[in-house]
Amino acid sequence: MFDSVGRRARLGFTICCERFQPSTRGGQVGALFAKTKNLETGMNRLDKAHEDDFERHVVGVRPALRRNAFVLVGDWFAADDLVQQTLIAVYRAWERLDHHDALSAYTRTVMVRLFIDERRRHRWTRELLQESLPDPEPAPEELAQIGDRLVLLKALSTLTPRQRGLVYLRYWEDLGIEEVAQIMDCSSSTVRSSTSRALRILRERLGELGARRHED
Repeated sequence: MFDSVGRRARLGFTICCERFQPSTRGGQVGALFAKTKNLETGMNRLDKAHEDDFERHVVGVRPALRRNAFVLVGDWFAADDLVQQTLIAVYRAWERLDHHDALSAYTRTVMVRLFIDERRRHRWTRELLQESLPDPEPAPEELAQIGDRLVLLKALSTLTPRQRGLVYLRYWEDLGIEEVAQIMDCSSSTVRSSTSRALRILRERLGELGARRHED
C-alpha cells in the first residue's frame, strides 16, 4: 500500500516537472555560473583549472538539479534559489572534494540538507505557482490529469521538510535505505519509520483532497 503511494508520488513528481516547468530564470548557464562565483564578495576564488572543472560540473548537473529542487519546494522560482545556494556551497568546498567520488551525489546531498535547514529556520509557507499552465482549452481528460497532479503537489506540501526530503530521496532518486540514512544523517530504522509515516500522511491527504475536489 505504502509503495503504491510512493510510486504515485514519483510519477507525479516526474509529470509535474515536465508539465509546469517554465524557462530558466536568468537565461544561460554561464550567467548563473558567473553569478554563483560573484554573489558573495567574501568567497575565495578558485584557480582557473578548478573553475573550469566547476563550470563543467554546473553544466552537467544543473538541469536535473533544478528539477530535483522543484520536487522539494514545489515552486520553480524557489527552486532556482535553492539551486543557487547549493552551487555556492559546492563552489566553496570544491578544492576539498575528492573528484573521484560522485560529485552529483554530493551536490544532491548538499541541496537536501540546505532545503531542510532553510525550512526549519524560516518556516516558509509557499503556495504552488501555476503561472505556466498548459495551452488553453485542453481536452477534458487532460484537465482531469492536471487536477490530479495539482492534488498530489498540494498533498506533498503538507509534509514536513524532513518528510518531503525522505520521500524525494526514496521515490524520486530511488535510493536505498542506507544511502538515504547517510544523506539525512540518521539511522536506517529512522528512515524506515519516518518514510512510512510520510507515506501514510500522503495517503490520507490524497484521499481528503480527492474527495474535496469531487465535491467542488
